[in-house]
Amino acid sequence: MNARHLLAGLVLAWGSAGAWAADGTITIGMVAKSQSNPVFQAAYAGAKDAARELGAKLGVKVEIDWQTPPDEDAQKQSEAVEQLARAGVQGIIVSCSDANAVTAAINKAVDLGACVMCFDSDAPRSKRLCYYGTDDVTCGTAVMKELAQIMGDKGAIAILAGNQTAPNLQKRVAGVKEELAKHPGMKLTADGVFYHPETPEQAAEAVNTAQNTHPEIEGWAMIGGWPLFAKNALKWAPGSVKTVSVDALPAQLAYLKSGHVAALYAQDCYGWGYRSVEIVLNKVVKKQDPPAVRIIDPLTRVTKETADEYGKKWDKWLGK
Repeated sequence: MNARHLLAGLVLAWGSAGAWAADGTITIGMVAKSQSNPVFQAAYAGAKDAARELGAKLGVKVEIDWQTPPDEDAQKQSEAVEQLARAGVQGIIVSCSDANAVTAAINKAVDLGACVMCFDSDAPRSKRLCYYGTDDVTCGTAVMKELAQIMGDKGAIAILAGNQTAPNLQKRVAGVKEELAKHPGMKLTADGVFYHPETPEQAAEAVNTAQNTHPEIEGWAMIGGWPLFAKNALKWAPGSVKTVSVDALPAQLAYLKSGHVAALYAQDCYGWGYRSVEIVLNKVVKKQDPPAVRIIDPLTRVTKETADEYGKKWDKWLGK
């Protein structure tokens, strides 16, 4: 190859977010909240599928560099984002455990030439390209509306709230509380918002400890379905404590079938990975901007009657 051809090749291998690798590979770093949370395992599966399928369509090789901490740690997320950018990746997709903690790293990564976007949990004050995921206030509102309906608009409730510093979860709690205020026959029990590390075991412990401490709780608004990834996590008779939760992964569907949970509101967990990779590739390869700064995925209501049909989607997504 002569110098002219080499220069032309280098120009063609330059995306809007920075230089591609010498062999034309596009690397997208993925920094979710925790490896232990199944919703992010689903997102990772979506990202890998998108890399394979969309890379083939675009005629490029796409690799996903999974740099998610084992458990939630905003500082480790920040370090991962910065290290990915310094390594020269073309794109980074991140779900922020703490937007304030991760914003500086996102900004530095963008300044270094990476195309960065958020999924699931946003950092709206950062230089990120866009956000893809749930409208969290709407999510909290939907959960509370459903709970109010099945409780007949009366009774004491509690909120299972996950990580207290996560901006997306703070908004969901706000959505639950705003909707709760519209139902005068219902109230939040004392100390009724229960935060916890986002693992199935610790979430289940938080729920059962709260229920034992506050036996007056008649309903749970779970703004994340963390305990439902563990078997036999809810220590009450089916239907005796009304429960509505977010997320509808395969393990969680069992709680619909058993009658412990009345409804699940499914987020596009698989799509967090697939759509985010698609958006980044469109920007890097096609220089195409996303359709909006906030791209909202509508929730899907899943009940006992629709659980089996919804489960078939997961069989497809996860290659079963």
